[in-house]
Amino acid sequence: MVDDASRGELAANGAVAAKKMNVFARIALFFRQVIAELRKVVTPTRSELIKFTAVVLGFVVVMMALVFGLDTLFLAMANVVFGVPS
Repeated sequence: MVDDASRGELAANGAVAAKKMNVFARIALFFRQVIAELRKVVTPTRSELIKFTAVVLGFVVVMMALVFGLDTLFLAMANVVFGVPS
């Protein structure tokens, strides 16, 4: 990252500049970097959003079925090992 070293940001070699920034300058730098990162965000199209949602919901259903199956299996095994009092 090549930034202005006079503002205390990272220099070309990755080292922090010798001058330490005050609190307000660091806060301002943080917000500038946040805004710069937010500009890079790309919102998905409607079809992508539907596809991503379907994938997530499908994964959740598969994981729920897996956990339910394992829970049922372990319950049956526990009943065999410890028995069910009558």
